[in-house]
Amino acid sequence: MTTLKGKTAKESLTINTEIVLPNDTNHIGNLFGGRLMEWIDKVSAITAARHSNRVVVTASINNISFDNPIKQYSVVTLEAKVSRAFNSSMEIFVDVYVEDRITGNKTLCNQAISSFVAIDQNGSPLPVPPLIPETEEEKKRYDGALRRRQLSLILAGRMKPEDATELKALFDKD
Repeated sequence: MTTLKGKTAKESLTINTEIVLPNDTNHIGNLFGGRLMEWIDKVSAITAARHSNRVVVTASINNISFDNPIKQYSVVTLEAKVSRAFNSSMEIFVDVYVEDRITGNKTLCNQAISSFVAIDQNGSPLPVPPLIPETEEEKKRYDGALRRRQLSLILAGRMKPEDATELKALFDKD
């Protein structure tokens, strides 16, 4: 079996910018959470496909925060990067920014973490390249990805809690 060459997060970086139009908002003029989730899923899928050079499918939306409302006519930028690659799956971290249309300054307002799996034409998982984190933020997200993955597997009933070595290490002080 050949080992795939590692890739950096910047190689799969995907940036998408949207404007929040009236049909994207609820009755109080805020972006629908579902519309933001759609944008997150799309930008994440492109990121995962870029990293793996494969067809990918959404395995899970592990976390999404709606920390700040996004108002109608806001300019929204989503920046997605692979935070870690496992055998056939990839964790994608998405930062959601709102841009001040006068100053151009961007403010982080929401974040999401999702998992994608690379598949072949029959839907079977395929191996993906490992991720090589470079920046301090990428290293932090990379390190946390294994804990998040173990927690997801436990919650899905696919891992026994006692087998979650990374999670246990958080609580064992020996």
